[in-house]
Amino acid sequence: MMLGLAVAMRVSVAAANDRPVRIVVLGDSLTAGLGLRADETFSVKLERALRAKGLAVEVANAGVSGDTASNGLARLDWSVPEGTDAVIVELGANDMLRGINPKVTRQALAEIVRRLAVRHMAVLLAGMRAAPNLGSDYGRDFEAIYAELAARYGLLLYPFFLDGVAGEAGLNQRDGLHPTAAGIDAIVARILPKVEELVGRARDKRVM
Repeated sequence: MMLGLAVAMRVSVAAANDRPVRIVVLGDSLTAGLGLRADETFSVKLERALRAKGLAVEVANAGVSGDTASNGLARLDWSVPEGTDAVIVELGANDMLRGINPKVTRQALAEIVRRLAVRHMAVLLAGMRAAPNLGSDYGRDFEAIYAELAARYGLLLYPFFLDGVAGEAGLNQRDGLHPTAAGIDAIVARILPKVEELVGRARDKRVM
């Protein structure tokens, strides 16, 4: 009987490892792909890059243009369906652009990651920087949100989603805010090691 149980457990673990890791990108226009073709969006290019590394993944685009952290929280349950293994949370840019109190943003993001933790999903939190015109106090309080939450909940952290792309004219659309297809390529290349780590964490959670 014990032998049968051991075999069943090995079969269950093998089946879990064979199934593609399902990743949802919960974000705003930066991940929704504003101004881009469907095949140029972050989720599509990220899935392609991960598969090129030999990783069996499925990456779903749950980005909604204009969303704040509070908007993301309001739609969390239907944006991140059952069967999701990992979530990349990319929210906060619109909070910053609208000058929303960082305490409000922190509270919404904290509730998002808390609820994902309850659902045993691996999380990568993608941070954002504040525009200089909002002042040093606002910038300090806003930018601290991401590292604080990552430390508190044991999350993977990518400090600045637009690292290497923000302010680069050739990598942004005419509005100066949203990446071009080349800009998305640059983001994917930089964030890829963290997402590979996310996939590893998601696989570990399956067999716990």
